[in-house]
Order: sequence, then C-alpha cells, then structure tokens
Amino acid sequence: MATSSTLSQTQRYAAGALLALALRQAQIHQSVLLGSHGLDDDPASSSSAAAAAAAADPSLADPVDARHLWTHDSHGLLRPVLRFLEIDHKAWPGVETTAATSEAKHHIGAFLRKVFEDEDDGEAAAAERSEQELALAKAVEAMAMGLENDVVAADELIKATGSGGDGDQGWPWPASASSAGGSRTKDYRKMAVLYMLLSACVADVNMAEEGMGSPRIRRGYDARHRVALRLLATWLDVKWIKMEAIEIMVACSAMAAAREEEQSEGSESPRSRWENWKRGGIIGAAALTGGTLMAISGGLAAPAIAAGFTALVPTLHTLIPLIGASGFAAIATAAGHTAGSVAVAASFGAAGAGLTGTKMAKRIGCVREFEFNTIGENHNQGRLAVAILVTGFAFTEEDYMKPWEGWKTNLERYILQWESKHIIGVSTAIRDWLASRFAIELMREGAMQTVLSGIVSAFAWPAYLVSAADFIDSKWSIAIDRADKTGKMLAEVLLRGLQGSRPVTLIGFSLGARVVFKCLEELALLGNNEGLVERAVMIGAPVSDKEELWESTRKMVAGRFVNVYSTNDWILGITFRASLLSQGLAGIQAVHVPGVENVDASELIVGHSSYLTLVNQILDQLELNTYYPVFYPSTPKCGTPKSK
Repeated sequence: MATSSTLSQTQRYAAGALLALALRQAQIHQSVLLGSHGLDDDPASSSSAAAAAAAADPSLADPVDARHLWTHDSHGLLRPVLRFLEIDHKAWPGVETTAATSEAKHHIGAFLRKVFEDEDDGEAAAAERSEQELALAKAVEAMAMGLENDVVAADELIKATGSGGDGDQGWPWPASASSAGGSRTKDYRKMAVLYMLLSACVADVNMAEEGMGSPRIRRGYDARHRVALRLLATWLDVKWIKMEAIEIMVACSAMAAAREEEQSEGSESPRSRWENWKRGGIIGAAALTGGTLMAISGGLAAPAIAAGFTALVPTLHTLIPLIGASGFAAIATAAGHTAGSVAVAASFGAAGAGLTGTKMAKRIGCVREFEFNTIGENHNQGRLAVAILVTGFAFTEEDYMKPWEGWKTNLERYILQWESKHIIGVSTAIRDWLASRFAIELMREGAMQTVLSGIVSAFAWPAYLVSAADFIDSKWSIAIDRADKTGKMLAEVLLRGLQGSRPVTLIGFSLGARVVFKCLEELALLGNNEGLVERAVMIGAPVSDKEELWESTRKMVAGRFVNVYSTNDWILGITFRASLLSQGLAGIQAVHVPGVENVDASELIVGHSSYLTLVNQILDQLELNTYYPVFYPSTPKCGTPKSK
C-alpha cells in the first residue's frame, strides 16, 4: 500500500468508521448533554439521543436528506479522511449510514476489535509492524512528558531507550497497562490509529478533481475533527496530553512537507504532493532529532526531551519517510521566513499565525482598542489549537493578563486587549458605588439578595435602586455597546483565519463573556462557520438567557459550551437590569437550552469582582480536556478522577 501505516486495510476501515461514529456522536451532544460517565454505560443511548435531537431539530430525523450532518459529504469532514486512509470509495456510503442511523454502542466495540486484531501476514511483517508502532509510542510518550514538564521521567525514558534497541524493557508504561504483550501491543496500536487519523484530518486532500465528493469548505484543522478525536481518545482510554503530543509531531511533519514542496519549486502535481504527505505516514515527525526539534519548536520542551528524541533515533532511523532529516533541518531557517512555512501557517498555523500584533481596522462603531497579546510559552511551537481569553472586568490594564496567568494548558494562548478605558471605567464605578454609604446600608439589610431574586422571578424592580445605580448605568451601557461591537470584530478575525485555521477555545468573564457570545452570534448569522470554535466558556456573562439566542450560538461550538454563573452575583444583576431591563441573566442563573453545560459557582463567587482572582480555579475545576462535562465545586482532593 502507498502509505507507511502499520494498519491493514481492514484496520484502516475500522479506524475511519470509528472517526465517523465519533463525529456523529459529538454532533448529537451539541443538543443532548451527557454526564461524565462513559457513552456505552449511559442509559440515554445514542439512539434516544438521536431521537431527542430530531425532536429539537426535525431536519435530523432523516439523515439521508440532512445535508448538514457532520458525516455528510457536503461538509467534507469524513470523505477526505476515508480517501486518505485508502478505503474503497464504494464503502464510503456504508460508513456514513452506519454513523448517522445506528446506535453507536452497537458498533464501537466491534470496530475497536477490528483495529486491534492482527492479520496473519507472517512473522517478519508482524515484527516490523510492532517495531514501528513501538517507536511511535515511545516518541509520543517522550513528547507528552515534555508537555508535562516532567524532566525526571523524561531522563528515565532516555536511559531506558537510549540504546535504541527494539525491545521495551524498562519502558515506562502507565500503571493501568497490563504486563501482557497483547495489552502493550494495543497501547502501541492506539498511537498508530490516532496519528494516522489526525494526519488524515489535517491533510489537504483534493476530492473534487476525482469526483468522489465535496471538498472541504476550508483548509486546516476543523474544530469538529478535534472534538471527534477527543471523544475517540476517550473510547481508546488515551490521555489527551498524548493526543496533544501527536498534534505537535504532525505539525512539525507538515512544516517539513511545506519545505520539501518549496524546494521542489512547484514541479509536483497536486496528487504527487498528496502522495508524498501520505508516505510520511505513521512516523512522519517521530524521526526528529533533538536539535531539529528545538529549532522547529522554538525550544518546545526541556533539553532532556530533545535529547530523548535523539536517543530514539536508532530505533526510528529506518522509518524516516520521504521527508527526511534534511527536510526537517531546513525548517530551522525557513520557519516564518519562506513561502512554504508561511503557507503552513496560513493553512493551520503549525508555525504560528497572525494574531500577535493584529490591530483590526476600526470599521465597527467607535471601537478604538482591539489587539492580541501573547501569554504563556506555547507560541511558535507547533500547537494545533488556540485559546483566546477575554477579560471583561478590570481596574488596571494589568488585570487583562493577570486572571489567566496561572492556568495550565497546552493551548497556544492570546489575550484580547479591548476598550480598556471603558472596562476600567465601569469596573471602577461599580467599586466606588459598592463603597458608598447607601450600598453598604443595603447590603447590611440583606436587600441585595431580595433584589436579585426579584430580577430572576419578576419584571418589577425597585425604583429607588434604579436611581441609586443611575451613575453606573451610562458607563455600563457604553461598555455593553463596545462589547457587542468587539464580539463582531472577533468573529471577523476568526473568519479571516488569523488564528491559522486552527480550532479555537473562547473563554471570557464578565463583559468579556459577552464579547465571546456576540462573536458566536455573528458567526451563526453569517452561516457555515461551525468548524471554527472547539469550546466556549462564558463566566459571569451579562447576557440574556433567551433560548433562541443560545440555540444558534450553541451550533457554532463543536465541543463543550459552558455557562458559569453565581446566584450571589447581585451586582451583575443590578447593573445589567438597570441598563437593559432583562428578566433572565446567564451570569446569575442556568440557561435552559439543550447542550449548554451550566455550572453553579456560587460556592466560590461571592461577588462580581471575585472572577478576577478565581478564573484560574474555575477553569481548573472544569477540566476542559475531558470530553464529558466536569466540575468539582471545591478544590480537587487526592483521588479525584483526572481528565483523559
């Protein structure tokens, strides 16, 4: 076969079918929120979930005619993957039908068994396949250790594998792994499956030229693919950090491919370029040496991890694909400066993208400040997912950055600096009002909680409190207006692909959450933008809870969509109600829309300014890298389940 994958034709078919099932289940979960338990154990099986989804959206009742299904060829999400895997195109409709109409739990186990079954193709072939899969598993483990900054474990890995032998003595497998050879073989195979599926998801496969289905709407790494891979990793019992390691390896491989293409001076046909990508196959980026890894990633991991890759080279040297060591080395001088690497950045941002320093033309209203600043150390390191963090309550410009500084994540992160003059102005006005004698007296009498209850349950609101908050109202109204316009500008940024066509996680608190919501609203209004945003978290959001607003925005988020609220946040109720006269408010109550994950943080949040210091704790307790909804209402203790 043309690819250097270790998977047989049957195994590749099973892998493609598993991705199709994951795509469909992820789409169902947009409107049918599941708990944190496993899918197969869930009494609300995928069949009932599909029925519920169809009840909410009649177009889902007939998968054949529902062209908006993620597994339908109109989206270009599945068929390019099946083509990359070299699955007979005659089998494609069967895979789509199985994913769209059948109960997932009846098929997941069967396809997993097919993936792990070895065909009787001789001892020599089996030994070679085992060596390749072991080499990839070692490389993934080394990279994952680097992402965890576990230098000690990485050193142990280097010592255990430094000889480059093909055995696995001393190989540090997780404690849950069985010592039996068969179980270890399954662990190796999992990495092979995930590596190949991710490569297929990001490869630029031209479907139209062969008449095999619709091409992708946009190039790059679709958020729906990443959500499906997250679910598939859950089914395979693979920690997500290993999938993030695979993403970096594939990104480095793509940069090398771009460099090779540039050196060929365009002499290859599109089909030849695609075949070259495929020949990179399973071990594409695993052939990196230490120095080259550091050059491409800008010092991605600790030096020990780079040395770990060097130690693994003897095992990997026979697996170096068409894009060899020289191709990777050339990236050291090419990244960010040549047409090839720029092309990769434009497609899915493997070498970084255009958010840093971006200052949008002020075409929307009176917005005068809109730019992105980097945070953390994950930039220009081959990260295939981005987080945009939006502060909405601040007393100084430093408060735009401080709330997010301690959050541990492997995402490439950016802070959106927007309209600081107005945000600081309204935050200061609220603080001054809270310090006033009138507000202190009301708090002492417990009047605020009564008012908050009234906001939720009735339209009437005490006139004396409206008058007391009048001096906040004008500043708040201006800030609301700027938040709405900033949200539209953020949507424009995503549509222009300045994030590098990579899946985006949007997180905002206070007025920053409104920016996120308005961005999603704009994406929904413009249409066909479902593949941009992977996750969205809105914390203390000054946004109406009207169902029709949330239903459309929910469809713009491929994965988890979280509304964090506090029933103690009466100041948000007062300011929001004073300016917009709205009954329901997402920041102080649950939003009753299917697929929206409501998190009551009242135990943590005693007032609106609490978010400034507690955003990190909230994000840690949400465990966003888990597929299913998770929130621990207090600080996790020893023994608390960890994310996959």
